[in-house]
Amino acid sequence: MTRVELAKKGIITDEVKEVAKEEGISPEILSQNIAEGKAVITRNILHNIKPLGIGKGLRTKINANIGTSKDKTDLNEELEKLDIAVKYGTDAVMDLSTGGPLTEMRRAIIKHSPVSIGTVPIYEVAVRAIEKYGSIVKMTADDIFDVIEEHAKDGVDFVTVHCGVTMKIVEMLKSGERVLPIVSRGGSILADWICYNGKENPLYEYFDRLLAIAKKYDLTLSLGDGLRPGCLMDATDKYQLLELITIGKLKDIAVSEGVQCIIEGPGHLPLNHVETNIKLQKSICKEAPFYVLGPLVTDCAMGYDHIAAAIGGALAGMYGADFLCYVTPSEHIRLPDKEDVKEGVIASKIAAHAADLAKGLPQAWQRDNKMAEARRNFDWQSQIALSFDPEKVRSMRSERPPVEDERVCSMCGEFCAIKISREAIEIDVSLNRNA
Repeated sequence: MTRVELAKKGIITDEVKEVAKEEGISPEILSQNIAEGKAVITRNILHNIKPLGIGKGLRTKINANIGTSKDKTDLNEELEKLDIAVKYGTDAVMDLSTGGPLTEMRRAIIKHSPVSIGTVPIYEVAVRAIEKYGSIVKMTADDIFDVIEEHAKDGVDFVTVHCGVTMKIVEMLKSGERVLPIVSRGGSILADWICYNGKENPLYEYFDRLLAIAKKYDLTLSLGDGLRPGCLMDATDKYQLLELITIGKLKDIAVSEGVQCIIEGPGHLPLNHVETNIKLQKSICKEAPFYVLGPLVTDCAMGYDHIAAAIGGALAGMYGADFLCYVTPSEHIRLPDKEDVKEGVIASKIAAHAADLAKGLPQAWQRDNKMAEARRNFDWQSQIALSFDPEKVRSMRSERPPVEDERVCSMCGEFCAIKISREAIEIDVSLNRNA
């Protein structure tokens, strides 16, 4: 039986108990949320990793994307990126490779990774179609489902599948109302196939085949937002919402069949759209786990898109998003390098933590309370350990000019507000005691 099926029968597994203990919630509540499609545990039955819980009542999780392109196919570098992402706190990693030996790449990443691994199988389908047929549009439904099953057999924990890019929506897009019709690679591949063949998206038409594969491996389906807005002008438009309604219905079918689902979301959104988008998804998709890319709150942050995404991610998490996909400084520019991965993970981690503070999660507040105490006590080692990038903090402190009092930093020196106020209060308390 799958996790959903077990949860529906009231069977609380050791896996559920493990996740519940780490998250600080009761196993009964977590199991019920899994049964209702409000939470998932992303672990393929063939992948021996620590289980990852995503969804209602759980800590806001983050994902880091790695992977090759046709122009850059260095497996060792991708494994180094994976190590960096894990080191700085990512909860999951997606392999988005489109260049080089894709099967070898995927299997190496799965074997090397201590965290949950996701993929977008349609990328590999497209690469193989070009090699086999000379064109993406000549791929077949069997080609698509064969690759999805290959990924599942290899131990992939969750897959993005763009089931909501339907023929109806693609036809509507031809009106030219959108500034950027489709910015999702997977979405554009399927739209191209639909237009060329005049047929329905196989992932939508044969959703039952997808469910059969997912059940076999307890594979989590991440229902992709192939029509996410790629700029603020397209935010929260009818195309995005029609796709959301479509995948919300598919999610209900999946859960009824015992399959776990995540819903993917935007994308580019102005700040004042973030709350609305989260509430719409939670209503339409009945509180299914929501996985958002950013969201990016401006289109003009090139080189600093990790900051734009962290702003949107913190807000999205506060309003109920469960899973944040990181964005790196090189978004919209080039394939991220190792430093970009680090910057993206840390920015997203800060956003997720800020969201958890707003949600009132005890574990998040414990960390900040410890930091406050460490600052009060001039405990620099604890401050460094509690930071999101201890190496950077340690390096910056070691590079400061000499100060007379090692307790303070070189910003304020003898005018350190904490030091002055503490000494004043201690003197006042001492005088009162002697009176």
